[in-house]
Amino acid sequence: MKTFLVGGAVRDQLLGLPMKDRDWVVTGATPEQMVELGYQPVGKDFPVFLHPETKEEFALARTERKTSKGYHGFSFNASPEVTLEQDLLRRDLTINAIAQDEQGKIHDFHNGRQDIENRVLRHVSPAFAEDPVRILRVARFAARYAALGFTIAEETMQLMSDMVKAGEADALVAERVWQETESALQEKQPEVFFETLRQCSALKVLFPDIDRLFGVPQPAKWHPEIDTGIHTMMVLQQACLLSDDAATRFAALTHDLGKGTTPKDILPSHHGHEERSYDLLIDLCAKYRVPKRFSELAKLTARYHTHIHKAFEIKPKTILKVLTACDIFRKPERFSQLLLACKADSRGRTGFEQKDYPQLEFYEKAAECCRSVNVQDIIHEGYSGEQIKKELHKRRLSVLKQLCSTLKPAH
Repeated sequence: MKTFLVGGAVRDQLLGLPMKDRDWVVTGATPEQMVELGYQPVGKDFPVFLHPETKEEFALARTERKTSKGYHGFSFNASPEVTLEQDLLRRDLTINAIAQDEQGKIHDFHNGRQDIENRVLRHVSPAFAEDPVRILRVARFAARYAALGFTIAEETMQLMSDMVKAGEADALVAERVWQETESALQEKQPEVFFETLRQCSALKVLFPDIDRLFGVPQPAKWHPEIDTGIHTMMVLQQACLLSDDAATRFAALTHDLGKGTTPKDILPSHHGHEERSYDLLIDLCAKYRVPKRFSELAKLTARYHTHIHKAFEIKPKTILKVLTACDIFRKPERFSQLLLACKADSRGRTGFEQKDYPQLEFYEKAAECCRSVNVQDIIHEGYSGEQIKKELHKRRLSVLKQLCSTLKPAH
């Protein structure tokens, strides 16, 4: 029985990055032996165990064979005869197929170190094509390591395109697509994830509403970049500069989905795109079972981002309507995230990247004013039932009118 450190821990060590999780492969052992040594079995599909003390994952070396389409269509062999080289052969990328033994010696059968030096993401073997999740994983690694100069090998991109043509991307389960997407949104350059999926035609299969945005024109006066898809990627970049929060980034990514369904006869105008974006998001979030924290923020951003941009043009009663709809009283943090997504939208345009966004501060003050109206004061003054609600609305509107008269720039 031998144990080897494998995968991300070895890769990041060779890249000079901090190790996050350590995964291990065990050769020459049976599940029974692992249990006898105190390891706790946790693998559903193949033998994986938790170390009795460190709780790190130890998997028996295995080979796998494709039996049907999709992520779960595999049979596994984890007998003690399976070698380290055979185990590493089934991994996705060469940079993830490097092992280190207990003496610190590196075992690199597939030139992973060379690809690390050359900054290349390359598949290990043709077996890559058997698992469609690998399309998403490569796109995510591209997003993570783009800042270090990594690019995807031409033959790997071609293989990913062939997989999409063969229908493998259609077999991806919703939970896994969202899991990889959420992880990608937390990477340094998540726009690379979506650009990579588009390059191999997987974006059209998995996120058709995002793919449809590319090539759709916008008015050059407000959008010098013109292309809505390019604008969307720029907005996502700006959101990453403003926030580490994946939900805020998701809201920035999806705020303009409706522009992909704008009737051609009114282009480059996009009248009514906010409601169309909202409706498309309902379907997208249902399809991938997107968590509430993400879906609610994204839908509010889609519906109200134009209202936020027009802070200095709309009436106080409209501002109050927006603040109430966004539930600033119970969910102030979510409203702050929405404002950041709107700021990213404003800056995600060619030449506007450093532009001030006074609307954010204005809406923060407007929210603060509305929260300062105390409902208890109204009750103490003798109001009851429906009267309380009406008086509360009246006083909030009053403080907003006062704010607007002092803060709105003169036209």
